[in-house]
Amino acid sequence: MRISVATHGGIAAGINLRRRPAVVDSARLPQPEVQELRRLVAAVRAEPAPPAGTGRARDAMTYVITVDDGAAPDSFTASDVTMTPAFAGLLGWLRDHT
Repeated sequence: MRISVATHGGIAAGINLRRRPAVVDSARLPQPEVQELRRLVAAVRAEPAPPAGTGRARDAMTYVITVDDGAAPDSFTASDVTMTPAFAGLLGWLRDHT
């Protein structure tokens, strides 16, 4: 499973335009971390997506997490003000591991 995180917007929007998405490849992780990653991804998949256009905030960051586990890739998008607890948990885990 490969998971990428792209970051858009915020105060550093100009810098982030050139930044490549951070990528985690589960094939390179120890088994306990792979299990935790799968649990976090399952939690995000189980939550309903936040309604589009809600929670606008000046200089808020937007995050796109793309999960490619062999089937069609899934993408999940949230901002600093619209992310769900499960999305925040996965985002935090990915930040710690990239």
